[in-house]
Amino acid sequence: MILNTGGRTDTVQYYTEWLLNRFSEGYVLSRNPLFPNKVTRYELTPDKVDCVVFCSKDYRPILPRLHEITDRFNTYFHYTITAYGRDVEPGVPSIDDSIDTLIELSGIVGRQRVAWRYDPVLLTDRYTVETHMETFESMAERLHPHIDRCIFSFVEMYRKLERNMPEILPLSDEDKDDLARGLGEIAKHHDIAIQTCGTNGDFTRYGIMKSGCMTLDILGRANGVEFRDLKHKGMREGCHRIESRDIGAYDTCLNGCRYCYANTNPNKAHENVLLHDPKSPLILGHLRPEDTVIQGAQRSFLKVKP
Repeated sequence: MILNTGGRTDTVQYYTEWLLNRFSEGYVLSRNPLFPNKVTRYELTPDKVDCVVFCSKDYRPILPRLHEITDRFNTYFHYTITAYGRDVEPGVPSIDDSIDTLIELSGIVGRQRVAWRYDPVLLTDRYTVETHMETFESMAERLHPHIDRCIFSFVEMYRKLERNMPEILPLSDEDKDDLARGLGEIAKHHDIAIQTCGTNGDFTRYGIMKSGCMTLDILGRANGVEFRDLKHKGMREGCHRIESRDIGAYDTCLNGCRYCYANTNPNKAHENVLLHDPKSPLILGHLRPEDTVIQGAQRSFLKVKP
């Protein structure tokens, strides 16, 4: 089983103590977001978890104790650093601070386990194609010795985003082509492997790979292990990643990113965080009498189990 710690919330940035407690106790409970009374238990042991995948915008809280996980498990780290300021990402550290932390993370776990996520790519009057090119160039200059690859995606224009960011500009096919060409050229100049994530469209002519952001090939090479040849189903159209199990919860991230799909609104996250108990097996609240707990399926994808 591939364990995803950061698909529904920034677990590392806001719930590090809880996450480390779960690995220390050897199990976690995850509430079904569609059927809240259904709870799944997953064993957090090396024989049950093939790889732990992280995704965060600030790894500083976990760095001093990260070895408690990396010493026992295969791991891979997605670090999201974009061109935006606090007008779009209110709770996210500055670009300079984020780059410094990524470099520190890479020094701990090795560059082969760190992916820089430059996503989502969106346009406003402030964040133009030219702004993206200038920012991406300066970031790539500093980051290229410390990362395995760069992953980007174009923002999805769903209805909630249009409410949260009325200043956002629709991305035309020409915009996407200009952005992809520019990102591809910069990545090539700095010898960075670059790929799309959940983005329809073929940009291979610009040296941009189409493979998923979380494939068994990527995870295997990063950790020196071999996985079986399995179909990657993905999570949505244009997604080609391997299936994983997420232990977070929606409406719990305090970053306040205005493009976020995981929060219904910023106030809800601030209300929910009051229910968090670092000692609970659930990231939010506790088990209730009406809950039903089932054991999650944890089949291994490894070709040869250690």
